Amino acid sequence: MQRIEALQALADLTIQHPVVVTCAATSRELASVKDSDNHLYLLDAMGLVGSVATGLALSLSPSAPKVVGIEGDGSLLMNPNVLPTGGYLAPDNLLLVLLDNGVYGSTGALPTYSSKVDLAKLAAAAGWTTRSTDTVEGLKEAFGELLTARGPAFLYARTEPGNAQGIAKLLIDPVAITGRFTRWLREDYAEGQVAA
Repeated sequence: MQRIEALQALADLTIQHPVVVTCAATSRELASVKDSDNHLYLLDAMGLVGSVATGLALSLSPSAPKVVGIEGDGSLLMNPNVLPTGGYLAPDNLLLVLLDNGVYGSTGALPTYSSKVDLAKLAAAAGWTTRSTDTVEGLKEAFGELLTARGPAFLYARTEPGNAQGIAKLLIDPVAITGRFTRWLREDYAEGQVAA
């Protein structure tokens, strides 16, 4: 499965969810598939998806749709402490999706440590409910299963190395990204909770 295929599936699955997205190629590819107000792109903040998503999950109602973090292997390996932190704090409304392509895709495809460090086992050891897949259909199925998990959920998705070609840079002002995301949380997301 290519990362952009996984992102297309995730864009369709997360319409009602706050989505925190890792930086660089992953953010650009998701924005090219579907740029949405419920996407918080962490531009130039590598390693912080788990931290931001965990904090956001803790600040929202546990019964609300899960906060979904979309992370890369290189980024998670920069800040693996988010796994024991999330496991310890154990928010019910947190789902971290790891798209592991085995390389730093935005910096010349240098290999990450994920070929020797089993990140799904690391998450499970830290208290996360985990599922693994390497297909789009498997991703959709595992995502659905993890929506009902108690405590933090971790979806490990193996993707092929390489970035999608012809993807434009994401030139949205980070302040504007934050503004539209918080507006979505306050208005659309909150209204959806009242209606539900």
